[in-house]
Amino acid sequence: MRLFRSNEILGIAEGALEFALEASRDAHPDEYMGFFRGESASTLGLDREGTVITDVLVMPGTESNSVSATVKSSTIPNDVQTVGSVHSHPNGVLRPSDADLRTFGRGDVHVIIGAPYDRDSWRAFDRNGDRRKLDVLDVALPEDEGFFDFTQEDIDAELQE
Repeated sequence: MRLFRSNEILGIAEGALEFALEASRDAHPDEYMGFFRGESASTLGLDREGTVITDVLVMPGTESNSVSATVKSSTIPNDVQTVGSVHSHPNGVLRPSDADLRTFGRGDVHVIIGAPYDRDSWRAFDRNGDRRKLDVLDVALPEDEGFFDFTQEDIDAELQE
């Protein structure tokens, strides 16, 4: 695991954007909310310094309705790979509300996806709510090294240490 990463967000992996669009469609008519994680561009084969958004985390216990989505503050990730947030506006408005701006403090990029949840119905913003550029990058996503990716042999070895 890297202790430091470049703060520059280079873009979002196409697969991560597609996931967020589909999750927003599935949540409609309620809002959807998730958090972005990123990987170093060099680990994705890019010859640039910076971070690419590669994952969308869905937090357990998220409550949503047609005008808001709320995440318990104790479940919000705060590791170095967390780079921002994503949420939907079922009404199609692609600009942050005052409530959105209050949640933008964590992370460098925040995406709002509006109905009809297609490739043209999203915008990226910085933590101040100013629109920012976010390229969609065609990169191969890293294999998931998930928390539950272990075998019984791994557990036995850990217990013997």
